[in-house]
Amino acid sequence: MKSLFACAAAAGVFVSALWATAAAADPVEVKIAYALARDSHYGAAAEGWEKAVTEASGGRYKFTHFPSSAQGGEREVLEGLQLGTGVQAAVVSSGTLSNFVPEAGVTDIPFLFRDLAHGRAVLDGPVGQSIIEKFPDADLIALAWGEQGFRHITNNRKPIEKPEDLAGLKIRTMENPTHIDAFKAAGAAPTPMSWPEVIPALEQGAIDAQENPLSVIVSAKLWEVQKYLTLSGHVYSTAMLVVAPDFWNGLSEEDQKIFLDGAKQGQAAMRAFVDNAEKSGAETAKAAGIQINELSAEQKAAFQTSMKDAYDGYYKTYGKDLIDEIIAVE
Repeated sequence: MKSLFACAAAAGVFVSALWATAAAADPVEVKIAYALARDSHYGAAAEGWEKAVTEASGGRYKFTHFPSSAQGGEREVLEGLQLGTGVQAAVVSSGTLSNFVPEAGVTDIPFLFRDLAHGRAVLDGPVGQSIIEKFPDADLIALAWGEQGFRHITNNRKPIEKPEDLAGLKIRTMENPTHIDAFKAAGAAPTPMSWPEVIPALEQGAIDAQENPLSVIVSAKLWEVQKYLTLSGHVYSTAMLVVAPDFWNGLSEEDQKIFLDGAKQGQAAMRAFVDNAEKSGAETAKAAGIQINELSAEQKAAFQTSMKDAYDGYYKTYGKDLIDEIIAVE
């Protein structure tokens, strides 16, 4: 009997040692990169994702953040994900993604989305899911759509009130053919540029303007280098939470679900941040000294008409049926 108790005690010690060893094992590092500061909507998505994964995995994964383009521009980050040579995860704009998955560019068509509710319904529905399913063909794994809100124009020349005000305006755009074609059609001089170059280019006068959602305008304090903000709402700006295929394929099915569910929590956190920015961003920018004007529905219609040549191209690139399907989503 004593020997039985001794064996049981030894077994208990052995099991306890195994648990202690497992608990003491170093968590797997997940490097995550994004273009803006940690207190931005990108950071909100990354932290929401991290929190959900950490809790669901019992701390088996540890996120290391690389905000503010610490790993380079979004193109470089995406190329690193493809090759498995950089970070394991990223929050990136659809503007850059369209160079890797062209279909993602359909969300960047100007004046296509009515409001945030319309945009989210499209992304969460069949159209958004069908685009996500195309990412593996580009050696990327997309887990959830994010968003940045509606894009607006800031500049140092004058308030933008009519299409003619864009004539010759040197405006920074993302490396996004959909955006570039629209501004060219409207008479502007779009200048593709990675985000880390934008503030210096504005300071030096190499460009006159840029366009971004209020969430970016506020987090980057663009009023420090821009005089005018036009609330144009010309594009519903989306983003994506993505991971490297090598990393994803190395996860168990259970952990893949943990990361997928976590990405959806990141999406929710990003949307909450954008909701707040849409409500308070203009007031924050105005209080900081930037001059603001807002386009009316009639003015937006005039800008859309000025982009007719670009729209003809969008119908050829994405298909009129798809564009009409997006418009029809309630």
